[in-house]
Amino acid sequence: MTSGANETPLRLPVDGGELVGTLWRADASGTPVVAIHGITANHRSFSPLADSLESPLLALDLRGRGGSRSLPGPYGLAQHADDVAAAMRAAGIGRAIVVGHSMGAYVAARLAHAHPQLVESLVLVDGGLPLRPAPEGSELAPEDVLGPAIERLRMTFASPAAYRDFWRQHPAFGPYWCEAIEEYVDYDLMPVDGALRPSANPDAVMANLVELDGRGGYTEALLALEQPVQLLRSPRGLFDEMPGLYDDEWLATWTSRLPALSVTDVEHTNHYTILMGAGVDAVAEAAARAAVAPRAHAVQKETR
Repeated sequence: MTSGANETPLRLPVDGGELVGTLWRADASGTPVVAIHGITANHRSFSPLADSLESPLLALDLRGRGGSRSLPGPYGLAQHADDVAAAMRAAGIGRAIVVGHSMGAYVAARLAHAHPQLVESLVLVDGGLPLRPAPEGSELAPEDVLGPAIERLRMTFASPAAYRDFWRQHPAFGPYWCEAIEEYVDYDLMPVDGALRPSANPDAVMANLVELDGRGGYTEALLALEQPVQLLRSPRGLFDEMPGLYDDEWLATWTSRLPALSVTDVEHTNHYTILMGAGVDAVAEAAARAAVAPRAHAVQKETR
């Protein structure tokens, strides 16, 4: 667990209110890292990464999640990107390595496209590439992508212990339970409408879920990126199943469209433990590579 002496709670102004987050090691040297969480997650999912880095790390609760739950819509990826940009400026971060996990990777790409002066390099953690579309003639329901996560957001829990017990039954969490996961789960439960509920606003989640196939200009923004981009892929998915979010065939489709994309498979992880478990060192190593990638990338562009 990260020492409290190394972290500073923040509330940073954005349209309609404030984003809640944490800045770890504010006085550390090196290029800052800005971290963006997944679709039903919160910023405490990056506590293990903070422990593995030596540079400053800013992680934020996105609009409609965690301590930022009360912020009003719109909740689209473009709005999240603008929120992160505003928060970075308010925190005094002029340029950063941006790490996005799951849906946060899509927000990171949107941020890099809309605010390129703020993003030195991107690390996409099991996310950021448009999801494989549903078979022709069928309609992909939200539950088909997130499964019980949608149902969970509508549930209430008697206590933090009951919420921990719920997560311990999850196939991607329970077998890998650790202190970091427990802290993340505890932070996620909050009083909402007179009961203890998961912090993600279901309306915010649904608004973002429909965007993950690349619609609304996302694919075009991704293809137009000029910053170095690393993708870390887990072999296992949201329920610890194989294959993971991006099977080999679908990944090949995107590496052919993004020839500068660097891909690393992080073995022995699933969609969550790649960040809050066995994969965190690989994420930290990718962030360290990203600190020198822009210089190499600039040389590469000059020699084309």
